[in-house]
Amino acid sequence: MEAEQKRNALKTYFGYDTFRPGQEEIIDQILSGRDVLAVMPTGAGKSICYQLPALLLPGTAIVVSPLISLMMDQVKALNEAGVHAAYINSSLSERQTARALELAKEGRYKLIYVAPERLETRRFLDFACHAQISMITVDEAHCISQWGQDFRPSYVRIRSFVRQLPLRPVVSAFTATATEKVRQDILTSLELVRPCETVAGFDRPNLYFEVQRARDKKERVRRYLAEHSRESGIIYCATRKAVDELYLWLENAGFSVGRYHAGMSADARRRSQEDFIYDRTRVIIATNAFGMGIDKSNVRFVLHYHMPQSMENYYQEAGRAGRDGEPAECILYYSPQDTMIGRLLLESRELDEEYTEEERRMIREQDAVRLRKMEGYCTTTGCLRAYILRYFGERAEDSCASCGNCMTEFEQMDATEAAADVVRCVRACGQRFGQSMIAGTLLGESTARIRDRGMDKSPVYGKQSKLGKARVQDVIRTMLERGYLCQSKDKYSLLRLTESSERLLEQTQPFCISYKREEEKAGRKTKASGAPGGRSDQVADLTEGQQALFEELRKTRMLLAGRKRIPPYMVASDKTLRDMCVRRPRSQEELLDVNGMGEKKVKQYGEAFLKVLLGYGP
Repeated sequence: MEAEQKRNALKTYFGYDTFRPGQEEIIDQILSGRDVLAVMPTGAGKSICYQLPALLLPGTAIVVSPLISLMMDQVKALNEAGVHAAYINSSLSERQTARALELAKEGRYKLIYVAPERLETRRFLDFACHAQISMITVDEAHCISQWGQDFRPSYVRIRSFVRQLPLRPVVSAFTATATEKVRQDILTSLELVRPCETVAGFDRPNLYFEVQRARDKKERVRRYLAEHSRESGIIYCATRKAVDELYLWLENAGFSVGRYHAGMSADARRRSQEDFIYDRTRVIIATNAFGMGIDKSNVRFVLHYHMPQSMENYYQEAGRAGRDGEPAECILYYSPQDTMIGRLLLESRELDEEYTEEERRMIREQDAVRLRKMEGYCTTTGCLRAYILRYFGERAEDSCASCGNCMTEFEQMDATEAAADVVRCVRACGQRFGQSMIAGTLLGESTARIRDRGMDKSPVYGKQSKLGKARVQDVIRTMLERGYLCQSKDKYSLLRLTESSERLLEQTQPFCISYKREEEKAGRKTKASGAPGGRSDQVADLTEGQQALFEELRKTRMLLAGRKRIPPYMVASDKTLRDMCVRRPRSQEELLDVNGMGEKKVKQYGEAFLKVLLGYGP
């Protein structure tokens, strides 16, 4: 395939002059007829990796996608860019489905998005067996693995669908988050043939990560929204109740907020989602039921009101910030109670009836391990970016110099004696208890639970009472991080000794820990919660005149989107508007040089944007 063809398609339909790192290599593999498994972080441009080959290959590409919102958003954006695409899912009537498949048979669509359950229907299989299928793409491919964070049994049956086709097309699989175990499961379950396996760097350099330990989370969130009043963002909560409470509290405080969770009616969820996508509300408060497939490019921050249940969930949710490549912030407000909430949610999780008892046990263990890893992220004093990258199997420097931990000065303390007492306590109790019981024993707490289990008779009972609860917990956490302790894989997370534990009793070298000063009292201002605008301010580095022009262009974008009844970011992203302010194009030809402005967009919206640009001062 000629390089010129690819680049022309990239510019004409998507408005970009160059590919992002990794995109062109994946596209070339698909165009050569080779199966592909690509792991690319949210915002890395994975959609183009299968959409562009679909445009260049003869026939129709089938894209298997898990959520209706994901399909509708992608199809709407493609049609807006001049690409004929359609979707088949439960939102369509039987008549609409039949009509869409008739047009697809005639070659009307280059891409057709379909829910995995629809692949099993006789009507869709008949279409696929009699049409020219150029490619089958499995989006959110981690859903096929029982080790993934969002397993869906219907995904497992995709390979049965592929087997029934008279000619096997190239098969590609894409996901944003997948550990090595999940990647192997995808390769096996989809029966990929000689696949090109690509794991793009998980790093999102434009995202700022921070964990804040906080008691009064509502006040922290209120302060953050006040300081970022011009920006669009998402606040994730662990439960529906927390969503409702925070929504009412912030609405009463005068903020433009919406809410979204599974307890709302379908109409209410749809209205709330559309208000957010169309910029009618700046901020949406939601459970993790919201966001998958929402391709809103100008989300400048994602706040987590509670700790998520896994790093996979966290990175996927946080990754919805800054999809346009511009600076954005990901702040997690953590309290120890979040771990308890996470355990309760996991225990109440219903598993598919198809699982055997052994599979259920393994999944429960995996959930417990993920939760502990997530807790480790919230309590580490090391680089947050490095923690994320290493979790997904990528090498990372010890410091990124730009996350909340790397930009914080930590206190240092020699905790050799306390660490030795932890080892003695765990050994004396026969390794039968978790962190809270061991910490309570060292602190000399007089609770019924400690007395009932005889821990008040332990030789180290109360020996670290002067150290305080927070520091004792820091000691245990650091011991776990460094391998001086480990935890059982079950939901109880019992503390266990390791081969390294005895070294702490020898005290040949000091055991030092780092810890943050008490944030709860100070309510410190970090890089993320400092001056209005912060790191995520889209126009912070523009001149005063350029910032005013940006606002005028944004108003024009809103009017254009309203006329066509599409989200504003489908007209032009914030990054595109910002580039207009810097370049100041004076003609449609110059407008084509703006990032994200393809031929169709210039033809549709160029005149309106040029009117603002030409009429706005020198």
